[in-house]
Amino acid sequence: MKMPKLNLPDMNFKSKLLNGNTQIFDKVRKRYVKLTPEEWVRQNFINYLHFYKNYPLGLMAIEKVIKYNSMNVRADIVLYNQNKKPYLIVECKAPNVSITKDTFYQITKYNYKHNVQLFILTNGLNHYCCRIDYLNKNIKFLNEVPLYESI
Repeated sequence: MKMPKLNLPDMNFKSKLLNGNTQIFDKVRKRYVKLTPEEWVRQNFINYLHFYKNYPLGLMAIEKVIKYNSMNVRADIVLYNQNKKPYLIVECKAPNVSITKDTFYQITKYNYKHNVQLFILTNGLNHYCCRIDYLNKNIKFLNEVPLYESI
């Protein structure tokens, strides 16, 4: 399956064909998963966070179930700090999906319970990284994802 070039550094992935479907190896879940356009973005972003921003794979959770009111929702990537507290949530969309106000609303639902410091929205082409200041009740857009050492 041919995937689009993303606005992220090129990465090498292990993949295989299973029952006519391309599978990509997820380093966090330590297993092969079906390659979809959204999964392509997620796997590239996991590798970007790990190899370029030094986020440890062992502090990442993929498709983490979060309770929102009475619903279970899944956050694409949740990163924890050294104290095992959620620090960063990443919402990944397929490259052909635009990042809109509704997408921001979706990630704020995921953050409802955890009150993370950072969240990122990406479709692999456009990335939005925000720091949340709960004290002053505002959101600041950052020019880039901070290094893990600076969190």
